[in-house]
Amino acid sequence: MGLADKASNKAEELKGKGKEATGQATDDPGLEGEGKTDQAKGNLKQTGEKIKDTFE
Repeated sequence: MGLADKASNKAEELKGKGKEATGQATDDPGLEGEGKTDQAKGNLKQTGEKIKDTFE
């Protein structure tokens, strides 16, 4: 299950990067903010997975 979680978290990060880039291109600060939030969530989840791996 760890590998699937890691892939899902990475996908969330990439989705966030896409939203951020689209927000910048269309001058939409709301969308850009959503993208940054998605990236932060993905990064936080990835950190959690790394910590879990350390204790296994």
